[in-house]
Amino acid sequence: QVQLVESGGGLVQTGDSLRLSCAASGRMSRSNAMGWFRQAPGKEREFVAAINWSGTSTLCADAVKGRFTISRDNAKNTVYLQMNSLKPEDTAVYYCAADLHYGLASESSKYEYWGQGTQVTVSS
Repeated sequence: QVQLVESGGGLVQTGDSLRLSCAASGRMSRSNAMGWFRQAPGKEREFVAAINWSGTSTLCADAVKGRFTISRDNAKNTVYLQMNSLKPEDTAVYYCAADLHYGLASESSKYEYWGQGTQVTVSS
């Protein structure tokens, strides 16, 4: 079992930055990949970014490429999402997810564990 707790969300203005954190506890393995997804009101959950166990490989959605960066600190069992140049369309609940078997992936179906989410609101 893996528990994930997100933090760092909030209300910011267009162009501001935020850093989300996801603290993981429980059973982890070297096949573990971590991902961030988001869901805006009335929309489906969408992939944002993912990172492999060693942190040497990442995936990033086109909508956030060049603005968002995913990283991890395995010593702290924590994954981060640095979000810069935020836009109103980034407003959503952001979820952290853990994948113990498939490796780096953008499909939400490949992630077994999910956090409760943290709200990010970007005002114009």
